[in-house]
Amino acid sequence: MGKLFEKFPDPLARLIVVFLALLVVGVIVVVVLIPKPMKDVEIQWADAVKREQARPVKYAGFHACADCHDKLYETKKTGYHRDLSCETCHGPAKGHTENPEKVKPVIPAERTFCPQCHAYNPSRPRGFPQINPVAHNPLKACASCHNPHDPKPPTTPKECSACHGEIARMKAVSHHVQLECTTCHDAPQRHKISPRAVKPSKPQTREFCGKCHGKDAKEKLAKNAEEKLAKNAPKIDMAEHGEKYVCWQCHYPHSPEVEQ
Repeated sequence: MGKLFEKFPDPLARLIVVFLALLVVGVIVVVVLIPKPMKDVEIQWADAVKREQARPVKYAGFHACADCHDKLYETKKTGYHRDLSCETCHGPAKGHTENPEKVKPVIPAERTFCPQCHAYNPSRPRGFPQINPVAHNPLKACASCHNPHDPKPPTTPKECSACHGEIARMKAVSHHVQLECTTCHDAPQRHKISPRAVKPSKPQTREFCGKCHGKDAKEKLAKNAEEKLAKNAPKIDMAEHGEKYVCWQCHYPHSPEVEQ
């Protein structure tokens, strides 16, 4: 071995000696010093199972709730919360099932509970019911309006302003105040239930605004209120005005400007 090292330069020989020393120390640490349970995965799994089995059982499972609360169970299993266990909202119920008179389940009444799932979060799927907890019925408990065992989509608002208040307030003082929202937007019924998944339409052609603002619109007979509005609306030459652009790309339709 000595003659072998004599063939190497001194720095390399010293490096090899240090490497071998560290290797020997590492082997000793792994083989002798580290306890076997820390190296054997099966032992670790067995210990983990023993620890979990030793912990007290707190959850009863949702089938246990059905034994006494069969009507609520039947109501919930067909509703939007059908995939939630009762204990998701009411907490561990093992103690309640064993002594229902003494141990009562938790009834979440604070407003911070439901927003854990329903507060607006852009990462959640489109159509999932989401709210702004600050603006949505402040100070009211969620269960005062929504049945948690059979939550349904909120009552469909009759007016667009129920959701689009800012636009409604702007339109109320604009030259389009006498137009219904549905004059320009086709809003499917499903938009009122899933507003993020089903959007209302927007006018996609120049000819749509031209029905009122085209220079030949005044020639139409004013049979109804909208045609009367069209007759008196500012007129432009559709062939020369705006070129290829759709009108709302330059004019904000909810508060259109008018040249005097």
